[in-house]
Amino acid sequence: MTDRRIVAVAVDAAGAAGNRPYSYAVPDTLVDLAVGEAVLVAFGRRQALGIVLGPGIEVPGVETKPIVGRVRTDGPLLPALGMRLADWIATRYLAPPALTLRAMLPPGMLERLELVAERRPAEPAIDLTPEDSAILEALAAAPKPVRSIEAAEGRPALLRRLRALESRGLIDLDWTLLAAGAGPRWVRYVRLANGTGSDTAAGGALRLGPRQRALLDDLATSGPGGLPAPELAARHGSSTVATLARRGLVEIDAREAPRRPLEARAAGRRGGRPEGSELSPEQAAAVEAVERASEAGGSAVILLDGVTGGGKTAIYTELLARTLSRGRPGLVLVPEIALALPLVDRLRADLDARVALVHSGLADGERADEWRRIRRGDVDVVVGTRLAILAPLADIGLIVVDEEHDAAYKSDRTPRLQARDTAIALGDLANAPVVLGSATPSVETEGKARDGTFLRQRLATRLSGAQPEIEVVDLRAELAAGVLGMLSRSLVARLGDLGEGDQAILVINRRGSASVVLCRDCGYVATCPDCTRPLVYHQAGQTLRCHHCGRAWPMPTRCPQCGSARIRYIGGGTERLEREVKERFPELKVGRLDRDVVERKGAAERVIDDFADGRLDVLVGTSLVTKGLDIPAVTLVGVVSADVALNLPDERAAERTYQLLAQAVGRAGRGGRPGHAIIQTYQPEHPAIVAVAEGRAAAFYDAELDLRRRFGSPPFGRLIKLTVALPDRTEAEQAGRDMTGQLRERAKAAGADVQVSGPAPAFIAKRGDRWRFNVVLRGNDPVGVLGDPPGAPWSIDVDPETLL
Repeated sequence: MTDRRIVAVAVDAAGAAGNRPYSYAVPDTLVDLAVGEAVLVAFGRRQALGIVLGPGIEVPGVETKPIVGRVRTDGPLLPALGMRLADWIATRYLAPPALTLRAMLPPGMLERLELVAERRPAEPAIDLTPEDSAILEALAAAPKPVRSIEAAEGRPALLRRLRALESRGLIDLDWTLLAAGAGPRWVRYVRLANGTGSDTAAGGALRLGPRQRALLDDLATSGPGGLPAPELAARHGSSTVATLARRGLVEIDAREAPRRPLEARAAGRRGGRPEGSELSPEQAAAVEAVERASEAGGSAVILLDGVTGGGKTAIYTELLARTLSRGRPGLVLVPEIALALPLVDRLRADLDARVALVHSGLADGERADEWRRIRRGDVDVVVGTRLAILAPLADIGLIVVDEEHDAAYKSDRTPRLQARDTAIALGDLANAPVVLGSATPSVETEGKARDGTFLRQRLATRLSGAQPEIEVVDLRAELAAGVLGMLSRSLVARLGDLGEGDQAILVINRRGSASVVLCRDCGYVATCPDCTRPLVYHQAGQTLRCHHCGRAWPMPTRCPQCGSARIRYIGGGTERLEREVKERFPELKVGRLDRDVVERKGAAERVIDDFADGRLDVLVGTSLVTKGLDIPAVTLVGVVSADVALNLPDERAAERTYQLLAQAVGRAGRGGRPGHAIIQTYQPEHPAIVAVAEGRAAAFYDAELDLRRRFGSPPFGRLIKLTVALPDRTEAEQAGRDMTGQLRERAKAAGADVQVSGPAPAFIAKRGDRWRFNVVLRGNDPVGVLGDPPGAPWSIDVDPETLL
């Protein structure tokens, strides 16, 4: 018996069946099968698509089925580095391998699997049935492989005939992946045929009409590449193009027309470092520290810890320039789509580099084209949100994670990866340094920098302007003084005193016009029937929206419970704040940036460009406006409500509030004029607010790390959150109790230092007609205690961003 090659295959199967890889034998016809290639395998009673992961294990006594065949693609779907990263993600986050690989491929790439037939060049065949002859004639006449053949006997009989013809060596059959909806876009181009020119036509050698002569003149001046056929057809008529092609005067061919997200965005010097300027001593020291760490250990992690305005972006640019000079590409992650474009502008201004943009706001075709560019190696720097960590780079010389503390780096869908942590793993796999940049590092990162796991490089000096003056306004005193609006007296005065060319940013981390809608007679509160959370009133469209599931309802004119018309709006968000500023200061030009704006394609780009170019005086927004904006004219920042998330029952609530406030305050005073920041709060004595107002960051981190150490939370332990969701509340709670009991018994039997808590109702207790309860594992090895991930109705979140 000869040794068989056994490979592990990620089978693209739904449900629990796809949670693990399966072993298959490689037939002799596929001896060159490589890791990352797509294959067709027998799976149960059907055939399924799979992706080769690497060596497999043959289990004694269990039949190892052979791979049915190779699926035609352009080699492995992902480079070797991408396949290793996929394995790390699936293992770390307990995600199904096939779903992990799907997330790393363009949308729809694995959706259409078709059998393609192609006629082999061979002598005429004999003893053929009329049906077989018809198939061969159709294939011979086809200019490309045939994907659709009409057959009266139906699909099964046709497949049998095709297999028989293949066995006789008359045709080739290949399963092929077709990118559904995300394939390349092709455009026909028209160019002059050899020997044809407008001078030929003008000399009378050809009898041509006016339109035909004009079209040839256009082509004669366009260069050898020609012009797009749709453009010529619109100008001269489609029949003109067709007539000249029939006469052999022009040639038409199809070319790929890549969709480029940055094509319409001019590459200027906005945001770039001034010509001839040098790095400051602190910046230069940071660059050299990263270079030394790279030379010594390759995959070192360096925290750039500095004040807002300390010049981190210039350091990123210099490091990328050095990486590109060594022939290795770079990867830059930003937490939000809105932040990608200013950073791209900066990189394109300072570097002569090919930049690819990757984020979820791109259309499927744009994402697919950018993916193909990266896969081919036609890109020097990839910039994007957490989605960009999955870009198919074959090699990486530097990874930058800007604003590394941001919660947006955590994915909320399978695989529920943390992009910052995944970037660190990718740096280790690629032997590349990882730079984490933040003026307000996460508590986990701060802890690892303190214990020496990460290197720290401080940027203590603000390069652009002085630190702004910070004023804390007690909203309790404002309320006692009769102030009922969203703007305090101090903030109103500062907005009224904005000088010529000054700009302001106003922050409230809540969307909409009113956060609660209630009846003043019976106390009824409008809630989402699926999520049981209060609905938010949006003046645009006069709708009530659930910010958890996204559903919307028309605003009622009467209370659904008692019929009263006395409906009241309580609280407020960005829409109400924008309206209040416009009403108070009609002379100011006000814009808004929040999730509702970002969801409209191109809207966030327009708002940011308008504010950066001075066409807006005031920018109102959520936490989006506290990150990455470097606008020298901003002299005033107002945090309208610092208490929005401060009292949530989550251990990261204080950390998130501190980071939001510190980042917001840092937007002010970056130019030559002094900056002023106003923090409005009902809790001016809270440690997170005091830390920002009085510059006590070290004491704040000390307290947060002490709490994490006591509870075994990151960076001193790991967390896993299990969530059960069932239609019946009692059954869901009982399932949570059963799971908690089982896990506690496992932890006790293993002697593991793991605490199991729960079941506790999720913060959004009901979603999609299902009641939800959480069970939390906390300690040194919660993955070991959990074992194999539970299937439905459980979902699993490893390293959760929140326990709500």
